[in-house]
Amino acid sequence: MTSLLILIPVALFLGLLGLAAFLWTLRSGQFDDLEGAAERILFDDDEDQPDQVNFESEKDT
Repeated sequence: MTSLLILIPVALFLGLLGLAAFLWTLRSGQFDDLEGAAERILFDDDEDQPDQVNFESEKDT
């Protein structure tokens, strides 16, 4: 019975801590762009990559 006197306040504190962390992430804009990162990985940035040499054409000559 005495363990409940310790566990209940600890559980309430951890729950309030999690709620505060979630509200902080909402206010800081963590969930504003949910699809941006998922779509960004699908597109290649050809301008940023150096030109690749085609070694297949050099072997044929």
